[in-house]
Amino acid sequence: MILYLFDIDGTLLHARRSGRRAFDAVFAAHHGLERACEGMQFGGKTDPALIDELFVARLGRPATDAERAAFLDAYLLRLDAELAQGGVEVLGGVAETLAWLAARPGILLGIATGNVRAGADAKLAMAGLGAYFALGGYGSDSALRAELVARAIARGRQHADLREVIVVGDTIHDISAARACGAVACAVATGSDPPEALAHADVVFLSMTELPAWHTARFGG
Repeated sequence: MILYLFDIDGTLLHARRSGRRAFDAVFAAHHGLERACEGMQFGGKTDPALIDELFVARLGRPATDAERAAFLDAYLLRLDAELAQGGVEVLGGVAETLAWLAARPGILLGIATGNVRAGADAKLAMAGLGAYFALGGYGSDSALRAELVARAIARGRQHADLREVIVVGDTIHDISAARACGAVACAVATGSDPPEALAHADVVFLSMTELPAWHTARFGG
């Protein structure tokens, strides 16, 4: 079985900055500081790591476990509202590529994202993509991206013997996590990192439309 693990934001869809707005709103409600996320880079990071980065930047210390849990609870409520208002943009070729992969035997599709599970599910549901994915690794599994990818791979092995694991993402963090887990790193230049920053991946796609041809060349028809 070939396991594909897809990042979400910048890889499958753009959530139109809904996560950033939700982070800002929760921090303002809890700590009275507006636009707290200004200047922060979200791409490729996990939700728990972003919370700690935000606390260190604005309060001079990481969040406690209780603060992190409370922040995430409030964030998920706000994220649902932001998604309902602004929706998401499914990126070019994504729906067609997922359908193409799902129609082929010997392929298992999963998620590897820094979103906590509930946030990932909300974004995928809004995009109409959730049914494609049998498993995942999430920011709720670990604040470290390589660890959540490893969790996704372990879950994949519970489904089937894995012949190869392919991680598809739009940032250098996706590539590093793939390397740490012995997976193939496929970068797609539709997110926060430009193609030249992704050049150390095994392959770089300008859009997801290129993945089926790459798969066919690598594994046959």
